[in-house]
Amino acid sequence: MNTPHSTTRPVLVVGATGALGGQVVDELLRRGKNVRALVRPSSDASGLQRKGVEIARGDMLDPDSLTTAMDGADAVVTTAAGYTRGDKKARDIDTTGNTNLADAAHRSGIRRFVLTSILTSDQTPDVPHFWHKKLAEDRLEQLGVPFVALRPGAFLDQIASMTGNPLDKGRLLWMGKKTVPLTFVLTSDLAVYLAAAVDADVKDAERVDIGWDRPLGIGEVGDIMGTRAGKAIKVRGVPSALTRVAGAVVGPFVPMVKDMAAMFRWFDGGGYVADTTRQTQLFGPAPTAEDAIARLTAELSAPRRP
Repeated sequence: MNTPHSTTRPVLVVGATGALGGQVVDELLRRGKNVRALVRPSSDASGLQRKGVEIARGDMLDPDSLTTAMDGADAVVTTAAGYTRGDKKARDIDTTGNTNLADAAHRSGIRRFVLTSILTSDQTPDVPHFWHKKLAEDRLEQLGVPFVALRPGAFLDQIASMTGNPLDKGRLLWMGKKTVPLTFVLTSDLAVYLAAAVDADVKDAERVDIGWDRPLGIGEVGDIMGTRAGKAIKVRGVPSALTRVAGAVVGPFVPMVKDMAAMFRWFDGGGYVADTTRQTQLFGPAPTAEDAIARLTAELSAPRRP
């Protein structure tokens, strides 16, 4: 259930130039919100400006710029995730950067802080990018910042396209066991929930699992996608032992590889499953797996723009 909050003060979106953040911006605008975006000095903000978004130049590693960006803002939605960038600042963004955001929100008196967290982040100290989200939640709570953390499952649209369009190639690649059920989400659905969370009727410091009506294995995902597309979609699973070896051998030199290997080991354990009870109460019925995969398949089938 959402409670409309009438204000002309903007919602600051952190990560607005990314795939998820960009869709959050669009959804907030659709809801009649004024939007301000934190954009790094070197990033192109012209697309956001054409939509009428106010631009605040700054960086998560620059605390003063965050305080300036939040000045006069009603709420903050952050979708920023350093680990997806894979550069040398990735860990700093996910640790120091998130701490800076929480501190700035505390100083600025933000009404609502919406954090994009990760499902089971509080259970996974061995998966760094999961655990960093848990630490970000803790920091917000310690400071008394009014926040809600949405904890989505694995982004199927991103996974499906890791090695190209699966409908073109006739296959999905997966790192681990194909039959272990786990929770998936679509980026577009999560963007709607994040925008709605700005005014949702939540208690401070709520953590909300986000997923579909049920968990399912990636093999079943391939079967449903293949049925919708009218063609066979094979799921190629890379054995867990190989991901462990990659994490041990390459991990010391490329931390992201070790992080990803730990994540897929966690997936194989069967604990990556959402309880969507609160999601349903706040945002309506969780998407069915069949509906979500059908929408993704339609998107992947759409003609490519030149």
